[in-house]
Amino acid sequence: MNDRTRQFETAALPHLHAAYNLARWLLRDDAQAEDAVQEACLRAFRFFDDLRGASARPWLLGIVRNACYDAMRQSRHLADQVAFDESQDGGAEDAGLGAAPPAGGDPAAAWEQRALGRRIDTAIEALAPPLREVIVLREMEDLSYEDIARIAGIPIGTVMSRLSRARALLRHALQDEAPPATPGAHRDATR
Repeated sequence: MNDRTRQFETAALPHLHAAYNLARWLLRDDAQAEDAVQEACLRAFRFFDDLRGASARPWLLGIVRNACYDAMRQSRHLADQVAFDESQDGGAEDAGLGAAPPAGGDPAAAWEQRALGRRIDTAIEALAPPLREVIVLREMEDLSYEDIARIAGIPIGTVMSRLSRARALLRHALQDEAPPATPGAHRDATR
């Protein structure tokens, strides 16, 4: 193993989980995500000498993003996606993705937590890829707006507007799917 290979492994391997996570959310298929990450790693290795002083994580995730969009174009996956409308972006607050695990060993609470997780996953999967990627990068990978802008190749203002739009759509989807209140719950709450 030569020095370049060792340097690449040191820089890239710690970020493979994030790379796969982004690819899985964008492509919505485990096998395609694995293929995209593999393709991205080959590209990243080929162009590793271009990485100068920058953080390897956003650099690698940008390559993964591009590999995913290439795969979507090849499979014509984008044709059935909801179009992103920049004019609809507003100043929505955070959607508060994810919930804390239930305290104790309450099976009902654990079931509700899993059900909420599935609802959130379904709502994220329904987002158009440009919105899905910013949500995944910000809320799941905890990247800064600057890093997301670098990865997606868009201005920070567009990152913020896409996040706002994605959060609003998620909030709307999760409110529409909210489980009905149990009978009598409203009566007890008003006492």
